[in-house]
Amino acid sequence: MTDLTDELDAGAVFRWLTTAAASVEREADLLTELDSAIGDADHGSNLQRGFAAVVTALGKESPGAPGAVLILAGRQLVSSVGGASGPLYGTLLRRTGKALGDSEQVTGRQLADALRVGVDAVAQLGGAAPGDKTMLDALYPGVEALSAGGPDPYGAARTAADEGAQATVPMRARKGRASYLGDRSVGHKDPGATSSALLFTALAGAVADE
Repeated sequence: MTDLTDELDAGAVFRWLTTAAASVEREADLLTELDSAIGDADHGSNLQRGFAAVVTALGKESPGAPGAVLILAGRQLVSSVGGASGPLYGTLLRRTGKALGDSEQVTGRQLADALRVGVDAVAQLGGAAPGDKTMLDALYPGVEALSAGGPDPYGAARTAADEGAQATVPMRARKGRASYLGDRSVGHKDPGATSSALLFTALAGAVADE
């Protein structure tokens, strides 16, 4: 079991993102199905294309620092994913990477703090807040649980993000395309929160492989 004092290198972050890419590939149809109810029905295919581009880019460049891995991944998502998902996910990873700096080893605590910077940047970019039925409803619980530490912070973050995504079902969307539906957005799980929860599941899995 890994706590927040343990260090992570570029290889660990690479495993995190490749695990996330595999999860997006596996869940793409579900993400698109969720998006078809309250969005453009392209969330799964967009993220699938974006994370495939991330894996390809990381295989070619192999950055030597966790921050550099995340910055490169974020840049790929911005350039290859259409709609709002590319800028939002790209901002999350790029701002997290910039907050980590150039260190070749970072602690879990540093990663948690950097992720909070990234999540705050997503909130600012999208003009959204927790409770608006967006990806933030999984991202904020996930990063808060990770930051809290404890005996299994990554597992706690995975659980909190999953629960946050599930909690979007009864919410009325207040941001994004889903907000146009008004009360008809109630009863549907938010696709962005669902895909965001996959990031924390992938992180927990990558760290467990350390």
